[in-house]
Amino acid sequence: MNEKFEHLLERAEQLISRIESVLPQPMSAPDWNASIAWRYRKRASGHGALEPVRHVAAMSLADLKEIDLQKEKIQRNTLQFVQGKPANNVLLTGARGTGKSSLIKACLNAYASQGLRLIEVDKADLTDLPDIVDVVSDRPEKFIVFCDDLSFEDGEAGYKALKSILDGSIAAATPNVLIYATSNRRHLLPEYMKENLSYTHTDDGEVHPGEVVEEKISLSERFGLWVSFYPFSQDEFLTIVAQWLASLGADQAVIDAARPEALIWALERGSRSGRVAYQFARDYMGQHPAKA
Repeated sequence: MNEKFEHLLERAEQLISRIESVLPQPMSAPDWNASIAWRYRKRASGHGALEPVRHVAAMSLADLKEIDLQKEKIQRNTLQFVQGKPANNVLLTGARGTGKSSLIKACLNAYASQGLRLIEVDKADLTDLPDIVDVVSDRPEKFIVFCDDLSFEDGEAGYKALKSILDGSIAAATPNVLIYATSNRRHLLPEYMKENLSYTHTDDGEVHPGEVVEEKISLSERFGLWVSFYPFSQDEFLTIVAQWLASLGADQAVIDAARPEALIWALERGSRSGRVAYQFARDYMGQHPAKA
């Protein structure tokens, strides 16, 4: 009888262990010395973890051309944050490929030696932001939670989670965490023509947005600093091309010779963005290794 009871007890313990292994677990802290940047990854089991980025993009602020005003705003805000001064959550919006994400990576490299760290979180995992903040809240470093290419559809869970973390939670803001997000949408949500019908006008001509519009504006307004990026002119595009060619080893003669091909490349791509300039420079120098 005792043997049978012990066998049942052993089976029960095994079953409990298997159940516990698939239940969501509190997120544990990673090895903070492994990197200056981490990605938050959620497994099929529901367990989330911060994984170190082994090879952080070697982007510097000097690499980024023709966005001096935007660079100054982001750099100033980030430096205030690193120095323990008041700083804002940041929303970077505008044309694709104009340096929004690159600027954040460059700031990370510039201030990592002063304790700046970055955690990249996908839109689908924003509901776990409170857990991430809890893990880093007692650390001496300053953490930027980075959400790239952020936009929401109506009713997505991450929308309310982000809204609460930014400015709506009962908990006080964590002083060593800021959120930097990039988006092609200024208000982060799709906007429809019919929503304009909800605007009201007073007798003196004052305009009041309706509830739907107010809700869509409310999330972006929780970011204290808005930084807008705009499409580049032809001259600005060529300046960026020249910078990337020079960084890959081209001299001035090579840069001048590449200008016509750079314009054709941009025309074929239908864009004069910084990303297109970088892609052209890599393609051109790959074809002309002797000139590097």
